[in-house]
Amino acid sequence: MDGVSRFSVSIPHDLLGKFDMYLKEKRYQTRSEGIRDLMRNALIAEEWDDPAAEVMGTISIVYDHHTRELDEKLKEIQHAHYEGIISTTHVHVDHHNCFEVMLVRGRADAIRKIGNMLISARGVKVGRITLLSTGKNI
Repeated sequence: MDGVSRFSVSIPHDLLGKFDMYLKEKRYQTRSEGIRDLMRNALIAEEWDDPAAEVMGTISIVYDHHTRELDEKLKEIQHAHYEGIISTTHVHVDHHNCFEVMLVRGRADAIRKIGNMLISARGVKVGRITLLSTGKNI
């Protein structure tokens, strides 16, 4: 860190107690570490709100690979957007279900579009876009 600023915050006792329990569960050593992470997460969410911002993240899906034409549809989407999908990991969960995680990087609007197309494909049971940052702005 280039420098450190100290500041005080007024917080209701019950909220601080809940925050302290949160920090303990997450294994934070200090309140400062927890507050820094919460601040960074808020700034990352702001980055993702800017359609033109360069962002990184993951798109995760669980799907039934027996769904007619789903494998081809997922491959088609991924190939059409190869510039945003850095890497894909595919796991066979059981006889019917597969889990895929795609590392993505690009403009926020493009990454959301790719994620929404994959998640909304017929046969995808659950999906999530995880928002991360390139770290340049935080």
